[in-house]
Amino acid sequence: PNGSGKTSTIHMLATLIRPSGGSASVNGHDVVRDAVKTRASIGLVFQESALDRTLSIAENLRFAGLLYNLPTAVIEERSAGLLELFGLADKRSRPVGSLSGGMRRALDIVRGVIHHPQILFLDEPTIGLDLQNRRKIWRFIENLRAQTGMTVLLTTHYLEEADSCDRVAFIKSGKLVKSGSPAEMIASLGRHIVEIESPDVDTLAQRLGPTLGPCLREGNVAHFRYADEDVTRLASLQSEPGIQIRALRWRQPNLNDVFMWVAEGKA
Repeated sequence: PNGSGKTSTIHMLATLIRPSGGSASVNGHDVVRDAVKTRASIGLVFQESALDRTLSIAENLRFAGLLYNLPTAVIEERSAGLLELFGLADKRSRPVGSLSGGMRRALDIVRGVIHHPQILFLDEPTIGLDLQNRRKIWRFIENLRAQTGMTVLLTTHYLEEADSCDRVAFIKSGKLVKSGSPAEMIASLGRHIVEIESPDVDTLAQRLGPTLGPCLREGNVAHFRYADEDVTRLASLQSEPGIQIRALRWRQPNLNDVFMWVAEGKA
């Protein structure tokens, strides 16, 4: 399907907007021909909260459950278990508007899974949260996955959140440009990322290109991919004639590096 980016892709897979071309299926259901069956099998947590802040936690969950034709007794039973899992059991009577941002985000996820979907779509679930609440939300999601076996499809700008995913995909201008397991994609960059700071990055890149390969430039720092496990010979680069090096360091690559090299069309 064609789309402007990750959010529109999620919306197409969730049948909220119609694909302009191509085809897609979710849980074996075509998102156009079997839209109703698709919606019944998924949960969706929007980037913006879908909660009614004037209602209590229990009332929001009762309303969500009724939308899926769940019996009241089932709603109560599932609400109790999920609120306990997310640490909200003692707040079920509180209006949503009185909750912290982290609590509201947790409740959004509870609302999205109360009907026991087989696939859960999370559209930037931790955006706007501080680090402590982001980590707490991910502990909740990990516990939820462990208990239910649910498949989670996530979009995020915080790439460290994707480290524990089974597969990661990068989308550029609405097109899938690279996918695979995080470990595979990180390993494809090499053993190390070498960062060299210089007042003349152009000359540095030209002189070291034959040795280290192409680089990414970020201000006065050049980033190179280094495949060799032995990094001792990197120190000799500082004595390379004709170039100026202010600082040289190396580290293991991560998903942020994969993103940078993919964005530049070099990975």
